[in-house]
Amino acid sequence: MKYLLIATLLFFTLNAEEEKQDVTMGLGLYVQTQPYIDVSTMILPTPVIFFDNSLLYIRWTRYGVYFLGNKGKDISWGFSLTAQPRTYGYAAEGSKTLTGMDKRESSIEGGLAFSASYKTTYMEITALTDVLSRNDSLVVEATLGDEYKVNKFSFYPSVGISYLSKSFVNYYYGVKNSEETPTRLAYNPTAGIQLTAQSYINYEITDSLDTLVNINARMLPKSAYDSPIVNEQFIYSGLVSLIYTFQY
Repeated sequence: MKYLLIATLLFFTLNAEEEKQDVTMGLGLYVQTQPYIDVSTMILPTPVIFFDNSLLYIRWTRYGVYFLGNKGKDISWGFSLTAQPRTYGYAAEGSKTLTGMDKRESSIEGGLAFSASYKTTYMEITALTDVLSRNDSLVVEATLGDEYKVNKFSFYPSVGISYLSKSFVNYYYGVKNSEETPTRLAYNPTAGIQLTAQSYINYEITDSLDTLVNINARMLPKSAYDSPIVNEQFIYSGLVSLIYTFQY
């Protein structure tokens, strides 16, 4: 599978537009709080890559291949096949509250995306499912954002709304009958709506070297927050990275 992915990426790169493209690469530290009771914050080193040659794109940890679209001076749009990691879940070990619970694992989601931009304003709609078949989920998200520049700072704020299917909410926040205890009753949640606000903040150090910060806040749907294993309604995450941009 790994070699098939590498071959696919190479194929689309070699067949991309002949003009040179900007490639941004770097390394950062990703931090994500956990809404579960007695579960520690997630801290992960992460590669940071941004690239778009009108056939293939990489946006941090999300990958995609366009199959329909148009790139203009002011207006661009495109449909793509896309995939990204879902860094949710927990291991019951080390948490008194979750003792006896089955592990809930992070996964890979894949599906369709539609993106469009007008000058600095952009929007995107994605429909993704769990390709590793851990929860047969469906997550549909719509995002709207813009770009602002102040001296050497660039800001990319955006807001989003997501539909989380019943299987998604139940996998990450439900309690099975076999996991029930006197203090942790079985819980079978419904689908829900999640709200998101985030911003990328870029600071230019040199013409090629920048620092990139991402700040993200997600408000859990009520069906997730009502779970007996959850005590926080918000998931906060952030990225601090150093990135280098060159032409390829």
